[in-house]
Amino acid sequence: MDGPKNSDKAARVIPGDAPDAVAAAVAALRSGNVIVMPTDTVYGLVAAIDIPAAIQQLYSLKQRPESKAIPVLLSDIVEVPRVCAEFPELAQLLARLYWPGPLTIVVPARGDLSPLLTDELDDGRPSIAVRVPDHAIARAIIAAAGGALAVTSANISGQCEAIEASAAVKLGSASAEVVVDGGRSPGGKPSTIVVATSNTPFLVREGAVPFSEIVSISRRLNKP
Repeated sequence: MDGPKNSDKAARVIPGDAPDAVAAAVAALRSGNVIVMPTDTVYGLVAAIDIPAAIQQLYSLKQRPESKAIPVLLSDIVEVPRVCAEFPELAQLLARLYWPGPLTIVVPARGDLSPLLTDELDDGRPSIAVRVPDHAIARAIIAAAGGALAVTSANISGQCEAIEASAAVKLGSASAEVVVDGGRSPGGKPSTIVVATSNTPFLVREGAVPFSEIVSISRRLNKP
């Protein structure tokens, strides 16, 4: 498959409620291109998880260091096995309670994923950060694309995140292939990120879900 072709041309902007919005987004993704779509927090830059050149293009557009793994958004909790080698008890409980919603859960990753999507746990195993967004358009695109997509906020690293499609159309001198315009995104706090490889959670980033809630849930699991 040819590499991404979207580095030097204007993005095609499609209203999120257009009949062909999901199909156009998926066609661009399967062609190895990066797209922009709305999520329940901000607009996201999106690439297929099984096309390494597309993931590399996502890093390039974002100007993101490759040492910072890209999270994966799922269309539904049933898609967890697509990217996760294990989904421990605490992770399962948190997903049932908070998905779809602003909680990103870090668990062991499948070994066949691109290393650009994974980090490393303390025991040396690869890890992956996953969540299901509370946004119907995002979930529809993810589902139609196979259930899992690499997604990061649609802005240059260190710059303001985009809450409107117009702000995500142009990233420096480059554009995504397709921008799905779902209107103004809520913005606000980002997702909370926790490592849940055991019944004792570890906080990576505090966001919309208070870590104190997660600790309280984990204590219930740890009661004798």
